[in-house]
Amino acid sequence: MQMTHENIITLVEYVKIDSFSIVCHFKCKETNKRVISTLAFEPYDGKIVLTWIDLLLHPIESYKHYYHTPITIYSNDMNETIVLKAFKKVSNHFRWNQDTNSYICI
Repeated sequence: MQMTHENIITLVEYVKIDSFSIVCHFKCKETNKRVISTLAFEPYDGKIVLTWIDLLLHPIESYKHYYHTPITIYSNDMNETIVLKAFKKVSNHFRWNQDTNSYICI
């Protein structure tokens, strides 16, 4: 079964983000087990281009542009989001249940 947001969203208990890490807590409703996934904080998954001229002439704007670029925690339209990356990291703790059409914690 392909991992999609629709398949894992019911497992998300909460997401905590600080300046160094992103911690996603997944909780299985069938087994009541919790699995925690920790990722390094990445302010942006794409490529931000800042030139030396930007850094020298506009250092504050350059800083804001890099560190205040939004990250995507959850989205049905994107394949690489925080929640999906976190689930892939701990997916060996889950298996797909054909009867319930959901992941369960093993």
